[in-house]
Amino acid sequence: MADLQRSWRRCWRALGASDDGAAVHAELLAAYDEPQRSYHTRQHLHECLDRFEACRDLAPRPAEVEAALWFHDAVYDVRRFDNERRSADWARDAVLACGASRDVAAHVDALVMATRHATMTPAGPDAQLLVDIDLAILGADVDRFAEYERQIRREYAHVAEAEFHPRRRAILAAFLGREQIYATPRLHAELEQRARANLSLAIAGNVA
Repeated sequence: MADLQRSWRRCWRALGASDDGAAVHAELLAAYDEPQRSYHTRQHLHECLDRFEACRDLAPRPAEVEAALWFHDAVYDVRRFDNERRSADWARDAVLACGASRDVAAHVDALVMATRHATMTPAGPDAQLLVDIDLAILGADVDRFAEYERQIRREYAHVAEAEFHPRRRAILAAFLGREQIYATPRLHAELEQRARANLSLAIAGNVA
């Protein structure tokens, strides 16, 4: 499992920060521990950073990608539709405040915004890697994928069954309908086939 403190210190220092970012780090961990979360928690953060550790060599600007992973779900409210924008704002402001350049802050901002998953192939290898890491859960083993689906359902516990399941199937079907889910060749080779199998089972209602 990823060493969160090591990851944070490494990326924060590499951004060009003039401080250790300890206060921001504590605020982020507190955010991922918020009680309304079930999937978008430290577990997800750990999984993303574990995946990044194994493929950081693919990132042209690895410090920004790692920082964006820290911030990409920093704000999470299932009743709002601007979580990514608010998370990106937090990331940009924090990066600027630490003394990093405007170019670095803008890149981190754009990377966080890429996790809206609004386009099938995000622009640039950093964004593609970040999005693939965020979506790696779709290609998890069967038990972890089933747990993920239960966690998402708990986060939307306020939504009635009759409304939740058609919406959820539509979201999953949109990913399954893509020509390819993963843009990064290494992650595509590792996860694409299993992700399609998981999505097909979930859409059919066959995930326990």
